[in-house]
Amino acid sequence: MLASRPSAVVVGSHDEEETIPWVDQLTIGEVLRHTACTHPDRPAVVMNQGAWRATWAELDREVDRVARALVAMGFQRGDHFGVWATNVPEWLLLQCATARIGIVLVTVNPSYRTSELAFVIRQAELKGIALIDQFKSTDYHASLCEAVPELASSTPGELNSHSFPALRAVVSIRGKALPGAFSWDDMMRLAESVEPAALEQAELAVRCDDPINIQFTSGTTGSPKGATLSHRNVLLNGYYAGVCQRMTPHDRICIPVPLYHCFGCVLGTLCSLTHGATMVFPAESFQADMTLNAIETERCTAVYGVPTMFIAMLEHADYPTRDLKSLRTGIMAGSPCPIELMKRVTGEMGASEMTIGYGLTEASPLITQTRVNDSLELRVGTVGRVLPGVEATIVDPETGKAMPDGISGELCARGHGVMLGYFNLPEATAKAIDSNGWLHSGDMAMRE
Repeated sequence: MLASRPSAVVVGSHDEEETIPWVDQLTIGEVLRHTACTHPDRPAVVMNQGAWRATWAELDREVDRVARALVAMGFQRGDHFGVWATNVPEWLLLQCATARIGIVLVTVNPSYRTSELAFVIRQAELKGIALIDQFKSTDYHASLCEAVPELASSTPGELNSHSFPALRAVVSIRGKALPGAFSWDDMMRLAESVEPAALEQAELAVRCDDPINIQFTSGTTGSPKGATLSHRNVLLNGYYAGVCQRMTPHDRICIPVPLYHCFGCVLGTLCSLTHGATMVFPAESFQADMTLNAIETERCTAVYGVPTMFIAMLEHADYPTRDLKSLRTGIMAGSPCPIELMKRVTGEMGASEMTIGYGLTEASPLITQTRVNDSLELRVGTVGRVLPGVEATIVDPETGKAMPDGISGELCARGHGVMLGYFNLPEATAKAIDSNGWLHSGDMAMRE
């Protein structure tokens, strides 16, 4: 969820024209090809203080290599592949490569413990998973070995687990590969065995309404559920998030939010992809000093975060010495923004066109967003207007009756962002999305 319990929502008409955007009916792979052809030499990504840089053409070529490696490992359209990692280059490459050949990417929260990891592997029917070795105090390799004891005695790519019958392949993204797992380099060497024609054939089979991402969320009714999103769901959401920020190929977006969440892998990567803007990832996880450094050294024009991230940056000892004049816009979401914080972000920090977003993972994620020319009061007192192509209504949660302006009720949304459903949970899906296509958020709101 991107904003909890909105106090007010402006759900009237939006400013943008209701034209069909160029990304509609395309796949993520097709959009990446288009952007790489249109802006081949422009910077696509900067990660971890410049440790990895790539242009759009370079990113496209590397994504092809990863996709060919996945084909060589036996993955095909509709298979489920998990990524359990922080913000590392391989995360972005796997997001684009799985999408290119129709594999469903299952995002796994890096803070999960062994039991939660096991739940996701089983519930999402993972056929493969890629993971980092460790980060801070978390030993990811140890957790996976605890959950899947058969891995150590298996041949890479031929795992046979009693508890997880679908799971076949494990990839160690960095560090020494686990016994029974491919190292990243091992996997990439397999790419050479797949001809470009085979990759092209796999790519041509992918459709824009195919499922492409499963994100686990508590949903609107309790236990973790896998919200299943399509290419069209996430591409249009990322595109319109950029429209609301007036994003162009000359923008550089600082993305300190995690990739496993829609905030990072839709509003971050796919907003950049659809507008040709540069992605700047300051560190593997949020660090205020690294984020400030990235904004300054990379001349970022936009920055994303939850309110506590902005507070941490503003209160950091280095903040007064940083040159942040390049900032213009961004998205703040996750919880209500106090007006004093917004004043500092738009004034001191220089992000005068900062926007506020509200949504749900099940909505891909944005439902509403403020616009860059909205007043300060509108940006902190509401969660904005609906995105183009999205409808919203406020209903009595007991009767379903539409509520008049100024009266609180449950916020419901309908349109291109509504998920395909919860994976393998038809009853839960029916509770969340009614027969008329309305997604019930479970959040109370009112319309001004």
